[in-house]
This record gives sequence, C-alpha cells and structure tokens, in this order.
Amino acid sequence: MATDSKSKGSNDMTPAPNIENGNPASSELRVKSLIVLIDELISVVADENAELAKGLPASRLKQVDEKNRLADLFERCVAECAAKTASLHVQDRVLREELMERILNLRVAMDENLLRLRAAIEASNRRIEAVMQAIREQIASVSPYGSGGRRTTQAASCGTNVRA
Repeated sequence: MATDSKSKGSNDMTPAPNIENGNPASSELRVKSLIVLIDELISVVADENAELAKGLPASRLKQVDEKNRLADLFERCVAECAAKTASLHVQDRVLREELMERILNLRVAMDENLLRLRAAIEASNRRIEAVMQAIREQIASVSPYGSGGRRTTQAASCGTNVRA
C-alpha cells in the first residue's frame, strides 16, 4: 500500500487479511500496511495536539472522527495479533525495527495527546465555572431574596393614601 501518510480520510487502511499460513510476503505486507496506518494516526494526533496547544476546546477539534477511525483500525490489528489470527513476524530486521520505532512514536504522541486533552477539559471546566459564577452573582445582585430564601431588603409599599 503506497499511501501518503498525510492523506487524511483514506479508506484503503483496512487491515490485511488473516495470514495464519505464515506466508512471509503476506506478513511483510501486513507490517508495511500497519506502519502506514501508524504514520497516519501519528499525523492526525500531532495535528490535534497542535490545535490543543492553541487552546481550542477539545469538543471543537476536527480530527476527532479521523483519529477514532484510525484508532479503531489499529485496535483491530492489535486484537488480531493478540488472538493469533494474524501474524507480524517478518524476517527483515530493518522492517521490524521500523515497526517498533513507529509504535514508540505513536505512544509518545498519544501520551502528549492525553495530557493536552486533560488540560483542555480542565480549561473547559474552568470556563463553565466562571460563567456559572457570573450568572450566580448577577442573580444575587438583583434578587431580593438571600440564599436561605428570606427577603434581604425591606418590602417597599408603593400605595397612595388617597380617599375618594
């Protein structure tokens, strides 16, 4: 699969078919496709991290859907390997090392992403609390009632003492 790692939204990132037969060519193809998938996931996560670094709320990020799609594909590949329905055993040492390097890079990017998402959530919570506090203060400043439900100001009578 010769896919540019910058091309977001490509649908050709499906995992290679099960390769229990131990065919080295199939295994190498699967590893190469997994490397492309990881590269694309790293790219999307890096874009998201850059947006989060600008202070954008996590809910407004455009990378969320693409990141979830790629993460699901990666999770399926890992699950197939864990269930031993797919194999990533390759003879090519360079290819193995390349895969391991990509996995480590993905872990670093995801760790940074987790920190930035937590910071964005905390910032959103602080914004919400500030808005709620402003609303509470505004309500308290115009309300004749205190927190216990009793009047805090004297009732004013606006009647006239006019006899007919």
